[in-house]
Amino acid sequence: MTRKVHIKTYGCQMNVYDSQRMADVLAPIGYVPSDEAEGADLVILNTCHIREKAAEKVYSELGRLAKLKSERDGMMIAVAGCVAQAEGEEITRRAPAVDIVVGPQAYHRLPQMIAEIHRGAGRALDTEFPALDKFDALPAESGQHGIARFLTVQEGCDKFCTFCVVPYTRGAEYSRPAASIIAEARRMAETGAREITLLGQNVNAYRADGPDGKDWGLARLVRALAEIDGLARIRYTTSHPRDMDDDLIAAHREVAALMPFLHLPVQSGSDRMLAAMNRKHTADDYRRLIDRLRTARPDLALSSDFIVGFPGESDTDFAATMGLIRDIGFAQAFSFKYSRRPGTPASAMPKQVAEAEKDQRLKELQDEVVRQQTAFNMSRIGSRIPVLFDRPGRHPGQIAGRSPWLQAVHVDGEAALIGRVAQVAVASATQNSLSGALVRTEAA
Repeated sequence: MTRKVHIKTYGCQMNVYDSQRMADVLAPIGYVPSDEAEGADLVILNTCHIREKAAEKVYSELGRLAKLKSERDGMMIAVAGCVAQAEGEEITRRAPAVDIVVGPQAYHRLPQMIAEIHRGAGRALDTEFPALDKFDALPAESGQHGIARFLTVQEGCDKFCTFCVVPYTRGAEYSRPAASIIAEARRMAETGAREITLLGQNVNAYRADGPDGKDWGLARLVRALAEIDGLARIRYTTSHPRDMDDDLIAAHREVAALMPFLHLPVQSGSDRMLAAMNRKHTADDYRRLIDRLRTARPDLALSSDFIVGFPGESDTDFAATMGLIRDIGFAQAFSFKYSRRPGTPASAMPKQVAEAEKDQRLKELQDEVVRQQTAFNMSRIGSRIPVLFDRPGRHPGQIAGRSPWLQAVHVDGEAALIGRVAQVAVASATQNSLSGALVRTEAA
């Protein structure tokens, strides 16, 4: 019997990958994806717990779904991901309409949990960190997931930044065996993937057994993936400055398929704040690392994460962050007001910064990032760049893709170019995208 599942994804790219794999897990028991919660037999909220507002959005959505469930006999609601891991008991208390609560390390058990509900169990909950490698329990990918895809290679975190819930929701750092990753990447390439982004909470901390019996780091894995037929581009995210080793820097210089775009969170430009965050690097450590990366790959573009209003942050601390942003220059960045997360050391720190001060600092930081991002995009005008086209554009006769630097690019062109790399002469730019014309050379 065919049943419909609607999966709503919150938060990071790892959740996007996990949502796709949940669909793969459910396909053998008859579930097909649905774009709408209305009419679905199962609705899964795959949640994020990084910031308070993200968690509260989940509870708001659960209220809407509870009403929908009351009008549709047999509908089930599941909460997966990091909110499920961190607040399993709270979810069952605040949202009695929820049938299943499953953490990010246990979603391979969804078919068994659904079976428990059908057998009469009132509710199924699993937020353990099982010893079993969940990736071994997952089926092969069941559907086409596009030209550019995500592939989780590492999970968990051992860094224990004082603001972050990830070590408590995703567990300790774990790296998948390289052979398993290579096999999955090869299957992706065989079904049309041209670009793969390797995912991990600390992806450049990747270290696992290789097919040759040796210990592999991320650089060795990237080199192996670059040899897969049909795979044109490789990216990875999210990284930690402390795990950017010599081999990985060399890979940026030597591996053509590794794109010249790096997301490397720094969080603050103040050494005092970095120490309070337990980052275990200084602002100048970060600057020197960026210098080494740019020496290896001069066209490298950078992205980062910034937190404003961390407990105790002074005007001087914030000025140091702004100084670092201006010194380095970013093609894009993600910036947030500090959000207290229960159970993290920072939530109990004194000198919490007033919301109005956070708002002011965030605006100043984001204004500077927008200026830098726009300037970076404008600098491409008049150049020719290779674009991997992966989707139709917004307008008839238009196609869209990504530059090596992750910029969205729009051109007039035939849909037959989707899945191929072609040269584009950039004619105009905005803060968020580039536009131009196809250069009439053979596409790859």
